[in-house]
Amino acid sequence: MRNHVRNIHSFGDNYLFKDTALSLNKGEHIGIVGQNGAGKSTLIKFCTGQLIPDCGRIVWQPNTKLGYLDQYAQIDKHTTMKVFLQSAFSELYEIEKQMNELYSQSVDGNKFKLNTAAKYQEELERNDFYLIDTKIEQVATGLGLMAVGLDRPIEQMSGGQRAKVILAKLLLEQSDVLLLDEPTNFLDREHVIWLAEYLSGLQNAFMVVSHDYDFLEKISTRICDIDNEKISKYFGSYSEFKRKKTLLREDYIRQYAAQQKTIKKTEEFIRKNIAGRKSKMARGRQKQLDRMEKMEAIEQKEIKPIFRFPTVPLTSTEHLRVQHLDVGYHYPVLSDVNFSIKGGEKVVITGFNGIGKSTLLKTLINQIPLLGGNFHFSEQVKIGYFEQDLSWTDTTRTPIQIVSDAYPSLVIKDIRKRLAGCGISSKHAMQEIGTLSGGEQAKVKVCLLMLKPCNFLIMDEPTNHLDILAKEALKTALSEFDGTVLLVSHEEVFYRGWTNKLINVEKKK
Repeated sequence: MRNHVRNIHSFGDNYLFKDTALSLNKGEHIGIVGQNGAGKSTLIKFCTGQLIPDCGRIVWQPNTKLGYLDQYAQIDKHTTMKVFLQSAFSELYEIEKQMNELYSQSVDGNKFKLNTAAKYQEELERNDFYLIDTKIEQVATGLGLMAVGLDRPIEQMSGGQRAKVILAKLLLEQSDVLLLDEPTNFLDREHVIWLAEYLSGLQNAFMVVSHDYDFLEKISTRICDIDNEKISKYFGSYSEFKRKKTLLREDYIRQYAAQQKTIKKTEEFIRKNIAGRKSKMARGRQKQLDRMEKMEAIEQKEIKPIFRFPTVPLTSTEHLRVQHLDVGYHYPVLSDVNFSIKGGEKVVITGFNGIGKSTLLKTLINQIPLLGGNFHFSEQVKIGYFEQDLSWTDTTRTPIQIVSDAYPSLVIKDIRKRLAGCGISSKHAMQEIGTLSGGEQAKVKVCLLMLKPCNFLIMDEPTNHLDILAKEALKTALSEFDGTVLLVSHEEVFYRGWTNKLINVEKKK
């Protein structure tokens, strides 16, 4: 199975890929890397047909079954997790239904119906139909869903649990090609390890977008690097790709410098001799120069954002007290939560995904009502909140318009400057927010947060979509922030070293 990508660009005159190609061969395990905004998620959407390239084409071999991870897929909220996961085998359940009908209709010994039913049964056995429950339990256990309960209705699940259920179904479907965009965002470390082992053992092909480079190192046999509007495919692991890319880049820079030196020397000769005795030689040199295939300068597109959160005065007195708090929607997902935070403390909340960490934060900012107990912020607290969901009132608004709507007093020049400081290029600042990558959308959210002075930052998984440069910049900004920080994060490498208090809601301490 192969897919070809050529001459693709998108969003008006803003090129993402230009005069480039990619092939996916049978059994290849490809990790897709590149900076936020390079086009990783867009490439996946081209491959699934969600987006159509302006020119060029995507070609799949006939009858190739694609499996795409859509974390926002619509699910019947009344169905249970088990029923939803069983739908991955809907074709087999339909065959079983037909088989049972034929057996019930052949009580008179109708050989044709009996033979047809027997063939259906052989097909079911060939496809391990009678092991479906075992397969479901294996995948559900690997992703940490058994603790939730297979009979739990979807409507009673957190966003993280729901995302894991969608991933579980996708893995059970056993598609010819898996297309996964940031599959580890809602997974705890132990479940990331399980997923890496699962994917590594697949015989089928897959393409995975991820900023978790340890994860890519374990699962990838090829790396697709999106850089400078080109898609380059490297054979080997992620670490091998980094080494090869560095060597190739250094070699290209040497060749480019040598060519530029030759061009400059030739142009100097032509300028001096075009009207003199050596004019014929100069014209010949000009023809050589015109025919020369000139190398393009490597553009430095890596934009390292600089985040800084302005603070308002605070004291070291108690800023937040939580007592016997119950949080949830229809019923408590977290009960009897107790903790306090003093001004200036940097606190991280941990616990397995789906336990209710995001629900706790939404309760504290009064986005959802508490179910029991109480909490109290001191009067001097001014809250700044970062929500992990990338939702916007109007996805057709540009980052410039969104910031301008929120802060009408800012002039456009200042808005551009602030967005650029957060790593948003001038091109992307004028693009519809719905067309930007998750990382760029997260940077716009951080930019909005930076424009609102506060002394108590509440952040829910802010690193989910950020590339490594943006993560480092955010880590620095939070460690230098003079106010209080309450952070939910599953990335220990991100919060280790600058937080001074850990609240494990799983163990209620």
